[in-house]
Amino acid sequence: MFRLFTTRKVLVAASGHLLLVHALWALLAAAAPCAEAAAAREHAEPRNVSPRGPLLPPEQAMVSLFENAAPSVAYITTEVIRSAGFFGAAEVARGAGSGFVWDGSGHIVTNNHVVEGASHVYVQLDAGEAIEARVIGASPEYDLAVIKLLHIPRHLRPIELGTSGELKIGQSVYAIGNPYGLQRTLTHGIVSALDRELPTSNEREIGGVIQTDAAINPGNSGGPLLDSAGRLIGVNTAIRSESGGSAGIGFAIPVDLVNRVVPSLISRGRAPLPGIGITPVRPDMVERAGIAGVVIAEVRRGTPAAEVGLRAMNPKTGDLGDVIIGVNGKRVEALSDFVAELGRTGVDSVVELTVLRDDRERKVRVKVIEVGR
Repeated sequence: MFRLFTTRKVLVAASGHLLLVHALWALLAAAAPCAEAAAAREHAEPRNVSPRGPLLPPEQAMVSLFENAAPSVAYITTEVIRSAGFFGAAEVARGAGSGFVWDGSGHIVTNNHVVEGASHVYVQLDAGEAIEARVIGASPEYDLAVIKLLHIPRHLRPIELGTSGELKIGQSVYAIGNPYGLQRTLTHGIVSALDRELPTSNEREIGGVIQTDAAINPGNSGGPLLDSAGRLIGVNTAIRSESGGSAGIGFAIPVDLVNRVVPSLISRGRAPLPGIGITPVRPDMVERAGIAGVVIAEVRRGTPAAEVGLRAMNPKTGDLGDVIIGVNGKRVEALSDFVAELGRTGVDSVVELTVLRDDRERKVRVKVIEVGR
């Protein structure tokens, strides 16, 4: 028994050695191709960069435009503190948008909807530190606002100003802003259309709006739209999109309007509202009656409308009085059209109204004045 048991131990030990030998041969056989491949590899170095000449003139122009204009573009963040919950716990909602330096006194122009209702506003210029600012003027009617830096940095660079009155469909435009919080983003496109109208508030529309296919996304609001000379021609304010992202249809407030409104926002905190001294009939009532134009409910004494003899409707007799159907040769279908045309011309200008009375058209020249809110 002892010898048999010993023999079995020897056999088991022997078989174990055989398995080990087979395993070593298998490893050596597998390593052989790798060793051969390693021996066959060649030495490699990073490739040399191919030289190139200077940037093409259009490229260099775009680079220069960005480098000159970017320091004037602002990244704006806002905080809105709201009470929430049963115990009124504070909740902070954050927002972001764009803007640009208006002057050397620390005034920054942006959209009203960027800063509306904000408890705190912060501005970052040229990738520097955030500076606290406060809203000093706002106009929901024109979707414009002015904020002022509480600390004015050295070498503040106001944006160069252009004009929107000379724009042509097809010319190049550039948008700089902070879409989705991505600072200092440049996009390029063309003027796709002119004289668009953009609804804002209280039956008002902004006239003369610029349409562009330059990519404008959430966060671009309030940023500058520039011409190829790097001059401000508009303030990016809205997009038309099913998804909420850029669909190639963006809108900018024309700079000529901005240049009229901003000084008033700085000096008075509000924008002048143009009018002629009438109280119109509610647009929904006029529409239900199937009337195109502006029906006058009241002509206020001592106003330009009274001076030229405009007549209000008479509810007792049903006489419509004067219905305004045109301004400066442009058709007026509703109150919003009328307000947009007055906004386009501005306070202290003179407009030519086309008025319908008793089925007869006549034209009258009326001065545009500032009216109360």
